[in-house]
Amino acid sequence: MDIHSFQVTPFFENCFVVCDGGEALVIDPGDVTPRMLRLLADYAVRGIVNTHCHCDHCGGNAELKAKTGADLLIHPEDLPLLRSMDVQARMFGIGTASSPDPDRFLNEGDEVAVGAARFRVLHTPGHSPGHIVLAGNGVALVGDVLFAGSIGRTDLPGGDYRQLLQSIHDKLLTLPDETVVYSGHGPETTIGAERRTNPFLAGL
Repeated sequence: MDIHSFQVTPFFENCFVVCDGGEALVIDPGDVTPRMLRLLADYAVRGIVNTHCHCDHCGGNAELKAKTGADLLIHPEDLPLLRSMDVQARMFGIGTASSPDPDRFLNEGDEVAVGAARFRVLHTPGHSPGHIVLAGNGVALVGDVLFAGSIGRTDLPGGDYRQLLQSIHDKLLTLPDETVVYSGHGPETTIGAERRTNPFLAGL
């Protein structure tokens, strides 16, 4: 299994492409780049997953879906956010393409497959109501729940600080310390490193 990272949008958002066995899964396409499309040309794209539906994570949904024919997958509680991407973009003074509706929903305990790799869906609200994490194969694709040395913001509509900390405590800190964390912004880290050094997790 290989994980490729593409930094996109004015928010330096990390779009991840997980490749295994001739198949690919795209996580959080805030935008689509030529380099990303060249990579995907060699794979059958199994799906496009939005960990959550803030505009910097799903601005490339429409283009990528049109070019690959892949299904779009989100948690149902973030559907209102997906449908308000134009409003979100105006709030931040940027332009973004609207997104098509999802082809199907992902809920807690569902599984997403790419090649021989399997990821379990964890519902992790707090940054947004329908935020999800994909965990498996020694990694966690965590969107904007957890960062190296920080956590997701909760001052946007639908955010809840206590709920975010509860999600981290219940869903992420139960993962093995060696789990590699791929965040929606910034560098990769591990669960163990954040457990030991992240000031926002003190006491969890």
